[in-house]
Amino acid sequence: MKLECPKPNIPFNKPFFVGKELYNITQAVMADGHISGDGRFTRLCHTWLQEKLGCPGALLTMSGTAALEMAAILCDLQPGDEVIMPSFTFVSTANAFVLRGAVPVFIDIRPDTLNLDESLIEPAITTRTKAIVPVHYAGFACAMDEILQIAAQHGLLVVEDAAHAMLSTYHGQYLGTLGHLGCLSFHETKNIISGEGGALLVNDPVFMERAEIIRDKGTNRSRFFRGEVDKYSWVDIGSSFLPSDLIAAFLYAQLEQGRQIIDQRSRLFARYTVQLEPLARSGVIQLPHQDTACSGNGHIFYLITRSMADRTRLIEYLKERGVYAVFHYVPLHSSEAGLKYGRVSGEMTVTDTMSDRLLRLPLYYEMTEDDVDRVAELVTAFYRVNR
Repeated sequence: MKLECPKPNIPFNKPFFVGKELYNITQAVMADGHISGDGRFTRLCHTWLQEKLGCPGALLTMSGTAALEMAAILCDLQPGDEVIMPSFTFVSTANAFVLRGAVPVFIDIRPDTLNLDESLIEPAITTRTKAIVPVHYAGFACAMDEILQIAAQHGLLVVEDAAHAMLSTYHGQYLGTLGHLGCLSFHETKNIISGEGGALLVNDPVFMERAEIIRDKGTNRSRFFRGEVDKYSWVDIGSSFLPSDLIAAFLYAQLEQGRQIIDQRSRLFARYTVQLEPLARSGVIQLPHQDTACSGNGHIFYLITRSMADRTRLIEYLKERGVYAVFHYVPLHSSEAGLKYGRVSGEMTVTDTMSDRLLRLPLYYEMTEDDVDRVAELVTAFYRVNR
């Protein structure tokens, strides 16, 4: 009698190597003798980001959170100033501005893209509004033409939270490069990774000199290293936002293979779409919206189920069969800190509904097409008996 081997578990996410990560780290230690911040690999990453993305300046940070915190400082916010953002986002989006004394003003999201609803921005603007923070959920673009036009009409800054959106585009431009400032994340759950890590994209050169100062503990050390001053000193507020060159060494290996990584994830995303389209046509799930104006990056493949109860049952069904799917954000406007530090503009019906029903399926670089097929078959089997 032949015994079948149990199928291996499929995790939600898995960190990965693409080639030269460990070699680069060794080079930083043995050849360069430099593992603190702003070494050779940091400079290589800066050059890659500026040349590939087409932005005037890029600065590696310890995390996407750190990039957002730097952006909030650069917005020169005063206590009581307001920043418009979606509630359906990670806490860092709001925390960065709350730390500067600003008030997050939460608006609802669109039911198709799950990005902030651009039609709700102007009703949320007051005399205290200083910035808009579009969050490109799952790597798909917010309506940036409309957002930038509103910002220009009202004299507001635009800070893109592009943590999900590395190498996604909008009308041919990379997300994170459209606003005054853009924030990227290289956390191990993202497409291109360094464990922890992020980058601030400085798209308006007026912010560049101060961004360097803030990132380097409030000193003008960058100008000193360029020979522009004969000594450096404390000139502004700041913190130690720059990462170790070991992180940059790992990241640079991934950046060099960035297109390969995105193409692989996009293939898996497309395969999920094909496999699950029959369920979407039957009305039991909603699949990610795809707009021809935006090329995504295969960051998150999600389903919108019919109800929270439906989602809970599906998560348990998959887990019992070795597949780990998860939900996403608890809306910030209903969280303890959100109620304390922020305020809501208008109804939050879509945010509340979608956050209760959204389910993320496994998607990672080393996932195989067979893995995708297995997950899709299980989702289909679940709905075969749960219609």
